[in-house]
Amino acid sequence: MTAGPPDGAATLLVIAKEPVPGRVKTRLTPPCTPREAARLAEAALADTLRTLLRVPARRRLLVLAGRPGPWLPPGFDVVPQPGTGGLDQRIAAAFSHCPGPALLVGMDTPQLTPALLAPATAADAWPPGRAWFGPAADGGFWALGMARPRPALVLGVPMSTPSTGRHQRHRLVEAGLDVRDLPVLRDVDTAADAARIAREAPGGRFAAAWAALRAGAAT
Repeated sequence: MTAGPPDGAATLLVIAKEPVPGRVKTRLTPPCTPREAARLAEAALADTLRTLLRVPARRRLLVLAGRPGPWLPPGFDVVPQPGTGGLDQRIAAAFSHCPGPALLVGMDTPQLTPALLAPATAADAWPPGRAWFGPAADGGFWALGMARPRPALVLGVPMSTPSTGRHQRHRLVEAGLDVRDLPVLRDVDTAADAARIAREAPGGRFAAAWAALRAGAAT
């Protein structure tokens, strides 16, 4: 059952790519084929969307590069990513859809649970000036939220580097926001990441997809 939208709840944003072979999870190839990597990306995205349906939200938006598919459950509005620009510009554009509190997550953390999101989805999570930041183990970030979205705070942050998270968090602090941290999570980037995350979250579609691929490789 979808959680209701209590007063003060945030808009939840998922920024994602359509899981097309050769366009997603390219660092998994090898050992995976492009089709297998896309299957894992689809499972990770499906797990993430399912989790966000289980937490309070004012609105749920999938900010998508590509077209929605059967992996998209009811309960999400879909808006396109800009056709050009870097990841910082696409994240900034995602926040431009939100006049009030907004929390953005990616599609690379299928181990995400309502409990991990609980601090940022609680009834008192969004006083004026609040920001939420979810650091990733590789130095990036998996979550970013602002009580009053300011897309300019993302523009120009160098993306996909070991210091991306540090730069982004510094931007928030420098802007005078009250930054609260969520737990550190690991992105699915490599096969080692995939194996570890599947062990951490054995009940999801991602873990099942990884197990099926490994079983196929062993035969």
